[in-house]
Amino acid sequence: MEFDLLVHEAWPAYEQRVHDGWVLRYAGGVTKRANSVLPLHAPADLGAAIEAAEAFYDTRGQRCVFSLGLKAAPGLDEELERRGYEPADPTVIMTGTPGYEPAYKVRIENRPWRGWLETWWAVDGRYGAGLEDAERICTGVPALYAAYEEDGVALSVGRGVPQGDTLGVYCMATLPGARRRGLARAVLRALVRYAGTGSAYLVTTARNEGAQALYRGEGFEIAGRYHYRMAGAPVRQRT
Repeated sequence: MEFDLLVHEAWPAYEQRVHDGWVLRYAGGVTKRANSVLPLHAPADLGAAIEAAEAFYDTRGQRCVFSLGLKAAPGLDEELERRGYEPADPTVIMTGTPGYEPAYKVRIENRPWRGWLETWWAVDGRYGAGLEDAERICTGVPALYAAYEEDGVALSVGRGVPQGDTLGVYCMATLPGARRRGLARAVLRALVRYAGTGSAYLVTTARNEGAQALYRGEGFEIAGRYHYRMAGAPVRQRT
């Protein structure tokens, strides 16, 4: 699987510009995934391509960030390090063919509803501004939105993006007071069962060993990795 492209397509930035084989992505600063350079091919001039990317994000008041996965051009990571870019958020990609029955009844819709968004946003840690941009990213491609609810409150949520014969699983989140009840497992199982794809994949930070253990219990194993390189503050934000 070409995970770089799968993740890119499942979490689409609403502003994208192609420059010399790279995709420059911007979505209001919400998540690095939608606000970073995806370097799909080696550019004709590496230095000029980096400077073009920096200018793209500088005009938007954002620091320049690169997503570095398997398709990143050889030597790019080293060149960014030489230029002072700091590494950030090492991430693992896990794949599997889960087929377990959910232990709870899970609601699934084709659009995110307010309760789903509020639960995901609360757990994801971004309060205040940015929720509208996040919703715009989520709804940029057809997707499934799942939640286990009690008394009308979404306690655990997830998002599934059908992509051919695989399902991209995103936005897995459970409210702190509802954890250790198997709700995330139920949401994950319901998404996979409803989508009916032959396999599924998801991404999680390398340091989140608890999440990785949960997903291994559901039949997922690490199949790839990527990380980010981040520049300093953009010119517009410097004093």
